[in-house]
Amino acid sequence: MRATMAAEPEANRPFLAAIAELLGERGFTRDPELVEPWLTDWRGRYTGAAIGLASPRNTGEVSALVKLCAAHRVPIVAQGGNSGMSGGATPDRSGGALLLSLRRMDAIRTFDTAGREIVCEAGVILQDLHDAAAAERLRFPLTLGGKGSATIGGLVSTNAGGTQVLRHGTMRAQVLGLEAVLADGSIFDSLTPLKKDNRGFDLKQLLIGSEGTLGIVTAASLRLLPETGGRLVIWAGLSSIAQARQLLLLAQKEAGEFLEGFEVIPAHSLAAVLDHLPDARAPLQGEHAWHALIELVAEAGEAERLQPLAESVLDQALGLGSIEDATIAASETQAEAFWLLRDSISPAERAIGPAMQHDISVPVASMADFVAATIPQVEARFPGTSAIAFGHLGDGNVHYHVLAPPGAVRGEWERDQGQAISGFVHDLVTRWGGSISAEHGIGQVKVEELERLGDPVALAMMRAVKQALDPHGLLNPGKLVRVARANGNA
Repeated sequence: MRATMAAEPEANRPFLAAIAELLGERGFTRDPELVEPWLTDWRGRYTGAAIGLASPRNTGEVSALVKLCAAHRVPIVAQGGNSGMSGGATPDRSGGALLLSLRRMDAIRTFDTAGREIVCEAGVILQDLHDAAAAERLRFPLTLGGKGSATIGGLVSTNAGGTQVLRHGTMRAQVLGLEAVLADGSIFDSLTPLKKDNRGFDLKQLLIGSEGTLGIVTAASLRLLPETGGRLVIWAGLSSIAQARQLLLLAQKEAGEFLEGFEVIPAHSLAAVLDHLPDARAPLQGEHAWHALIELVAEAGEAERLQPLAESVLDQALGLGSIEDATIAASETQAEAFWLLRDSISPAERAIGPAMQHDISVPVASMADFVAATIPQVEARFPGTSAIAFGHLGDGNVHYHVLAPPGAVRGEWERDQGQAISGFVHDLVTRWGGSISAEHGIGQVKVEELERLGDPVALAMMRAVKQALDPHGLLNPGKLVRVARANGNA
C-alpha cells in the first residue's frame, strides 16, 4: 500500500504556517517524496498518512511545537529510526497526525568519562553511541540487530532489550536520567544522574517503555561500562531445547558473571540464514536440531580466564550429554560471523515468505518446556504451518514465529489466519504466566490483545496515567493503551 500525504484542509492552514515559521525549511516539510519513506513501519505491516513531517533541532523547538499541536488539537506521532517491530511509530491512515522526527537531535551533550556517564539526545544512533564510548575505552551495554538505525529516544521509549539483557538488563537499567516534552509542551527535566533521590515517584521510569504515549523523550543520561578486556564466543549444537536449558544452567554455574549472552537458534532458522547470506557458513559440521550461541565477556585484566572457563563448560556439557558438538570462535572475525548468523534470522525469514511473529516471554525456568510443549500444539491447530522459536533463552524471551504453508500469499494469509494464530499463541503464553510483549512493545499491533488478555487492574492504572498526562489523547494515539479523549472522541 502506497503511503499518502493528507490533504490540507482550510482549518489547518494557520497551524501549518505556524509550524513552518517555527521550524524553518529544514524543520518542516509536506513534500510527499520526503515524508513517504517514514509512513510505513519497518515490517511493512502498517502504512499511514500525515499532515507533514516535523524535524526540530532541539528540545526548545519540540516544546514549542507540542504547544502548537496542543492548541490546535493535532495528534503527534514521534519517531526515531523507524526500526520498531510493533508499528508504534507509524501514524494511522486518517492523515490528521503530525509525524515528529527526532533524527536531527543527534548530539552528545556531555560525556563524563571518569564517571562513565553520557548524555545523548534522542536522535543519537545506537551504533554511534557504541563508537563514541569505544573511543574513550568504554562501552554501552545494550546492542541489537538494528543498531545502525535505532535511536536512543526510540530505545528508551520502547524499553528495548537485545542480546545483553541476561547480564546487564533492558534499556530501563541503563537510563540514569531523562528529559522529555509532555503533552502540554512542558519540559520534564530529570537528566541529573542522582544515585539517591527519594522525592516521590521515579517519574522517568514511567516514561521509559511508554512508547511516546506519555511524553516525547528528547535526551537521556546513560550509564557506561569499562571496555571489555576480551570476549569469547561459543557455538554449540544440541538435540533439543531442553539440552539448551541444561547448557544454560551449566554456563551460569561455571562462568557466573562472565556470561553475557545465551541465544538459541533452531535448525530451520540457521538454514534460512545460510540460504539468505551468500558467504555464510555453518559453524559446525553435521545436523543439529538446535544451536546455542554463548558469549563470555571479561573486564580488563581477566581475559585469560575465559578460555579455561569455556573449555570447562564444554567438557562438562559433553560429559553430561547436554551438547552434541561445539566450537569456540578462533578470532574476532569468526565471533562476529557467528553473531551475524543470529542477527540475520529475521530478514532471512522475511525473504522466505509470510509469518506471524510473536515476541513473548515466560518465566526463565519454564521457557524450554513452553517451546517444546506449544510448538506441536500450534502446528496441529493450524495445519501446514511451521512454528519456530529463537532468541534470548537466558532471560526467558524468545521470538516465536509461525511460518505460513508453502505457497501462501503475503498479506492474504496474514489476514485470513494471522489473527487466529496470534490469538492462540498469546493464549498459550498467558496460561504459562508470560507476557505477549517481551521487548518489542505493544505499538498498534498488540493493542487489542493487551486489552483482551491484560490484567484489568493494570490496564485501569495505565489508562488513568494516560488520561492524567495526556487528557486530549494527542501523543501517539491508538498505541499501547486506548483511552477516551477529553473532548469525547476515542
